Amino acid sequence: MNAGTGTVAQAGAWILAAIVWGSVFSNDLMLFSTHPLLNSAAMLFFVQGILIIQPTHTAKQKKQGTYTHAALNDVALLAAIAGLVLIEYNKIKDGNPHFESPHAILGLITYIMIFTQAFVGVTQYFTPGLYGGEENAKALYKYHRVFGYLTLTVMLATICAATQTGFNTNVLGMQLWAVVVACVIILIGLVPRIRLNKFGWMAGK
Repeated sequence: MNAGTGTVAQAGAWILAAIVWGSVFSNDLMLFSTHPLLNSAAMLFFVQGILIIQPTHTAKQKKQGTYTHAALNDVALLAAIAGLVLIEYNKIKDGNPHFESPHAILGLITYIMIFTQAFVGVTQYFTPGLYGGEENAKALYKYHRVFGYLTLTVMLATICAATQTGFNTNVLGMQLWAVVVACVIILIGLVPRIRLNKFGWMAGK
């Protein structure tokens, strides 16, 4: 497994964050500005949470990786929730419609996937009794992994869709091609590190 591609994923994540933060801080800050800042920070922490356990080999690495993975994802989740609350408050305050644009719809799907992932990830590891025991909970790990990669992919698509919103067109000015390139770099760094045997699709350790 090519562990070195993790630096590629890191580069992509930081480039994407820099695109968003640079665009936001190049304009006057407002309540709306908190949404892209917080959600891009959430993306950055989610990527770190994936990289820290991709891959782990020894039992000690797996345990330490799991706790760090959970901590990073907790920070990401809090940032994402804050981003959601603030954008919804802003829309309610200004009387704007909710969940109409492709970005908003993808964002809603992303949040649902994130909350599902967080609940299943925490409970299957820390309270396996909810699933009938540790063995049953472990059997869900591969689905948690697959759904995690899918969630990140949808999250990146949501960020790409943000470039087509009125706020970006009229204020931020992020370029779609730049955001897409950064997202592709993230995936180029992550995909070679995926261990297919963890999904039960290949034999091996």
